[in-house]
Amino acid sequence: MSHARTARRVLAAVASATALLAISACSSGTPTQTAATGSSSGDECAAYQVYGDLSGKTISVFTSIASDAEAKPHTDSYKMFEKCTGATIKYEGSRDFEAQLPVRLAAGNAPDIAYIPQPGLLQTLVRDYPDKVFAAGDLANKNVDTYYAPEWKTYGSVDGKFYAVPVGANVKSFVWYSPQMFADKGYAIPTTWDEMIALSDKIAADNPGSATKPWCAGIESGSATGWPATDWIEDIMLRVNGPDVYDQWVSHAIPFNDPKVVAAIDKAGEILKNDKFVNGGLGGVKTIATTSFTEAGLPILDGTCYMHRQASFYQANWGDGVNVGEDGDVWAFYLPSMSADTKPVLGGGEFAAAFSDRPEVQAFQAFLASPEWSNEKAKATPNGGWLSANKELDPNNLVKPIDKLSYQILMDEKAVFRFDGSDMMPSAVGAGSFWKQMTNWIALGTSSQDVADAIEKSWPKK
Repeated sequence: MSHARTARRVLAAVASATALLAISACSSGTPTQTAATGSSSGDECAAYQVYGDLSGKTISVFTSIASDAEAKPHTDSYKMFEKCTGATIKYEGSRDFEAQLPVRLAAGNAPDIAYIPQPGLLQTLVRDYPDKVFAAGDLANKNVDTYYAPEWKTYGSVDGKFYAVPVGANVKSFVWYSPQMFADKGYAIPTTWDEMIALSDKIAADNPGSATKPWCAGIESGSATGWPATDWIEDIMLRVNGPDVYDQWVSHAIPFNDPKVVAAIDKAGEILKNDKFVNGGLGGVKTIATTSFTEAGLPILDGTCYMHRQASFYQANWGDGVNVGEDGDVWAFYLPSMSADTKPVLGGGEFAAAFSDRPEVQAFQAFLASPEWSNEKAKATPNGGWLSANKELDPNNLVKPIDKLSYQILMDEKAVFRFDGSDMMPSAVGAGSFWKQMTNWIALGTSSQDVADAIEKSWPKK
């Protein structure tokens, strides 16, 4: 590890004594953070005093965002921290991030902070390199406890120890549609699963023998083909079986071929394997397996499809000139639950883990969990496509309407958030057999039971 030599650690500790005292003192008290940069006293750096004087300190950050244009919102979001603390943030991005990070850890060339794209990778890093991933400090703990729902801390923890603060979020429980098409036909937004199926039946009945169908879908994604189908199963598992059973399924406390899981796959089949419902503008059921997920929703634009289930990040796929908004060309509604009284939400996010326990690194990790950073990041992302689950994020700082809707759903008092299950399963399953078998389920007509049995057999033995 680059900071591990004893002499360097002693020098760093001495040089950072003031910062360490500031962090320790403020961690045991009440941080003077505010929901936006600045404070009521007019001092824009008042909220940053909690991090201490970090003049001359450099903190390295490693992410999967490699291009200068995509990295700029990140580097811009650090500017107030640099200005107010005196620290310098050295940003590095790589398209080979997930392959490079373990290599760097093994070689003793770890970054100070890395953005981890899913809890499964965090668990692997902690268990494979137990002495190179550092637990989050007191102030980072306090910020996450204060500004995030409890489940976000759980997803940044491994074996009960908290390591990584949340730095981004997305909502997957969306159905995209055309507001104009719905209005022209007098269709209402469904508020329960049964209402959504009834609407699907109505659309099918209104378009007999037509290429126009209630739903369009696609799961082709190169070597990752099948992942969009896993999202369907995860969303339905949450709705049919509830969050506790979902957690048991993801952790393998119940087997993958448990009857509850098979029932959820069957329920997804009521839409995805129903020729009356799919695949609008694209063909029959089997075309789902060969249709790119990036293009699967586009038949909505030509009127041959009414609904497409896909995450908030699908907003980037509609193309230039398409107005995404409540009164626009396309918009999205929450994928309804079995009851209007429950609101399970499937989503994802990123987490910032530390590979150094230097005071300035602890301070920066805590900053990433603060309202200040969430609001700075939102304002530094002029093209939208990013949000945080931080309770003190000002939604007015979010640019895109779908980001604002996503945040509204995350903050709903009835919302019960769960992380994408395949991202939390062992990679042999979550990024392997689960993808493959869901593709077979569509392309080959493999039964739900056979799919579940095959995935269960692939689960790594302890």
